[in-house]
Amino acid sequence: MAARPSKWRLIGFGLGVLLLVLMAVAQLFKHDLIRLQFVLTLCEPRTIATNFRNITRVLDYHTVRRSGPTYRIPYAKAPLPATYTYAGDRRELAQWLEKTATAGIIVIRDGKIAFERYYLANDARTHWIACSASHPFISILVGFAQEEGLIRSVSDMVTDYVPGLKYSGYDGVTLKDALQMSSGVTFDGNRADFFSDINRLKRHLALGNTAASFIEKLDRTRPPGTYNRIVGMDTQVLAMVLRAATGRSLAAYMEEKLWSRLGVEGDALWLVDAGGTALAFCGLNARLRDYARFGLLCLNQGRNFRDQQILPARWFRDSITPDRPHLMPGADNPASSHPHGYGYQWWLPAPPDGDHCAIGLYGQFIYLHPRFRVVIAKISADSTHDRHGTEGERESLSVFRTIAAHMGQYP
Repeated sequence: MAARPSKWRLIGFGLGVLLLVLMAVAQLFKHDLIRLQFVLTLCEPRTIATNFRNITRVLDYHTVRRSGPTYRIPYAKAPLPATYTYAGDRRELAQWLEKTATAGIIVIRDGKIAFERYYLANDARTHWIACSASHPFISILVGFAQEEGLIRSVSDMVTDYVPGLKYSGYDGVTLKDALQMSSGVTFDGNRADFFSDINRLKRHLALGNTAASFIEKLDRTRPPGTYNRIVGMDTQVLAMVLRAATGRSLAAYMEEKLWSRLGVEGDALWLVDAGGTALAFCGLNARLRDYARFGLLCLNQGRNFRDQQILPARWFRDSITPDRPHLMPGADNPASSHPHGYGYQWWLPAPPDGDHCAIGLYGQFIYLHPRFRVVIAKISADSTHDRHGTEGERESLSVFRTIAAHMGQYP
């Protein structure tokens, strides 16, 4: 009669099987776990610059390929001003560059590079994430789609194109509401709260889910078109509309309509979710000079380096014209969550001076001042952004206005 295995041998065998199962599960979800760890530690002070520079080595992306001749922007060098004034204090501009962990800055005056410098181990070939400064790229693509007739009007409902949002907070929201960050949809962007919407979204995406499946569950607390609050999901919904309207990926559409016509130096890279939809609310990666080339196109109201009008000037005028009370600049505007005005995914600094900008978390900017014919693009790794928030952005805009006025004195 064969001996029965002892209890401890059975337990040991069971533990061995469990260990093998756990190892198999870990291997199966290895990529998800790597992404999750990367996303959760993305903005730690020690590694933020390296992470922003190398984000596409970890996260999935689509390539927006460059094509055609490269537009070599001419140089007409001029120094930056040594100081600027903010909150009644005269401050050193060099200290601001250091304080905001500048990774690169370029100043173009009247179509020529006046100043360009890189920091934190970056150079002119470095790709860097735009964060929320990605938003105006989506705005201009909506303009192209409308001009082609693929989108009938910005007055259309987003659910006309994305019926899956019919039972979400986006039911009853127009494309214009989304363009103007006025959907009324509830979204908690507090990055210090582990359970906030933005942090839940980051974990949701890192674990291989789609942005759409998150957005479908969002609710609305205000009527659309009545209150201005920066909600990145409005931009994400516009990307979903573009994909439905054009029948193409955002990268493919941007490549044809925009990137191939700017004379850019490098490819652009859009981070994508598990379904292949671009993360339009934060995920564009490009070179600093190419961000500046985009700024030049917008400064020239759609006229590119070949003097081609690639999108009617009226779209650019509409994009920076606040046309409803809640979009007007002013710290006393009760229908806005911030003191600046807002257009089609563009910030309109207060007090108004015709300038406008894209602002991304952790110090990403594309700033345009038409009167002085100045474009400034700045990439940064400012891990203190969450502590300084709006105050830091106001100071940066004050610096940009000082630089623009300073450059305006040169012939």
